[in-house]
Amino acid sequence: MQYRFVEKQKYITAEELLEYNAFCQLLPGASSTQTIILVGFKRGGYPLAFMTLLVWILPATFLMAMLAIAYTYFDVRSELQSFILIQPMAIGFIVSATILLYKKAINSLITKIIFIASAVLVFLAFKSPWAIPVVILVAGIATNFSKKRIPNDGAAPKTVKWGALFIFIFLFLTAGILSEEATQKNWEQHKMINLFENNYRFGTFVFGGGDVLIPMMYEQYVARPNSERVKKNKRDVLKISKEAFLMGAGMVRAMPGPVFSVASYTSAVALKEKTLSIQIMGAVIGSLGIFLPSFFIVLFFFPIWQNLKKYAIFYRSLEGIYAAVVGIMLGATLHLIGGISIKMEYYSSLTFWTYIFVFVASTYFIYKQKIAAHWLVLSTIALGFLLTFLNNNLGSLLN
Repeated sequence: MQYRFVEKQKYITAEELLEYNAFCQLLPGASSTQTIILVGFKRGGYPLAFMTLLVWILPATFLMAMLAIAYTYFDVRSELQSFILIQPMAIGFIVSATILLYKKAINSLITKIIFIASAVLVFLAFKSPWAIPVVILVAGIATNFSKKRIPNDGAAPKTVKWGALFIFIFLFLTAGILSEEATQKNWEQHKMINLFENNYRFGTFVFGGGDVLIPMMYEQYVARPNSERVKKNKRDVLKISKEAFLMGAGMVRAMPGPVFSVASYTSAVALKEKTLSIQIMGAVIGSLGIFLPSFFIVLFFFPIWQNLKKYAIFYRSLEGIYAAVVGIMLGATLHLIGGISIKMEYYSSLTFWTYIFVFVASTYFIYKQKIAAHWLVLSTIALGFLLTFLNNNLGSLLN
């Protein structure tokens, strides 16, 4: 962005880019997407901002939708055995992000308590749809009991225009109500409404980018459908197998564009029992659902940012929310590792140790060496092909 928008095209100044980036880091949603949206907004207002959003997300969402369709309709299951190592690599990505965020967000006694409590609660209640939202809400409230770290500096602004924010909240509540109503009354296309609501909710509550989004999606599409409550009520909910989900979570790292584009993949795979046209429509709806909150939030809040940032309560809440997010990531990581460890007894010893190696190596290279994600994905896939070949031909090679 620095080279393209500041130095070459001179759309914005370096100071403006820094301000946009810092501002977007405070908001839920896709930070890089929101920064791009603000650049478009400055150059051409709301129309260009929306066009910028569409152009930015199109390549990645298209490729992820094609991957979902290939996974569903073509006999690529045997070929996909070579992608088996994508699963431990994806978990390694989350672990490395957790370590990085821990260093940034956990810097006081209260944040350490929130971090540990969030990790434990999310791990124990991972299949509950309320676990993550409640943890985030309580954490935001908890850090406001002390004014020592972030005191009340300056007078608060007298008025703030909240009308635009009310529109955003109205859309959020409407989507939630319609989704619940459609599921209970089994509307013909209730899963489409569910998809939009799920992804709109993800885009609203995700603080910390794609590495936080993946655990939230896993809870919604993999863990929750297998919970006793859902099975008891016999609700026809959206669900994805663990293998299919981790495949998409790993492959999205090799795609150009934002990690949030994984919504295109999960939305299409969640509708695998439907027709091809319905799957494509689901990918479009899921993509719009997850990116629209980023669009609305950044454009609604930016005009009042200069006033809103004067509220100390805002920063105190973010302190707790960020600590909770790191705890959520740790709890989700432990849940994912537990799920994979159960399956390991069915794998060969070679596969077992390769899993361990890929997990540790992925964590190390992303955290310590800052290796570009796409190179790590390609290397993991190559190693997966080699592992598949050895597992299928080891006996004949030894003889």
